[in-house]
Amino acid sequence: VQLVESGGGSVQTGGSLRLSCAASGRTFSSFGMGWFRQAPGKEREFVAGLDWSGTVAYYTNSIKGRFAISRDNAKNTVYLQMNILKPGDTAVYYCAGSRDQRGADTSPYAYWGQGTQVTVSS
Repeated sequence: VQLVESGGGSVQTGGSLRLSCAASGRTFSSFGMGWFRQAPGKEREFVAGLDWSGTVAYYTNSIKGRFAISRDNAKNTVYLQMNILKPGDTAVYYCAGSRDQRGADTSPYAYWGQGTQVTVSS
């Protein structure tokens, strides 16, 4: 499975962005999918995850109510809608796939995209 992110960019505080992650391969619909981010000088952290059906989502506390993860299995794509962005959201965002269908923060993610930069200015 290959993952390619898109949709990153620069926005001002309070703005919105929608990240997309396109997956190759026929097994995408059975994968749990997640979004992670890594800010300069910090470790990579889990942001959001979604089970194979798109029914059960997981979010880290700092983005609850502002971000939403979704997927379209017919298009082999997972999305991260980011609203009310803050400077603290500035990071490289990575899409990841797991054979654990839950897509939870504790799932083992073996497949990773190359990342897309999100920069939020004050």
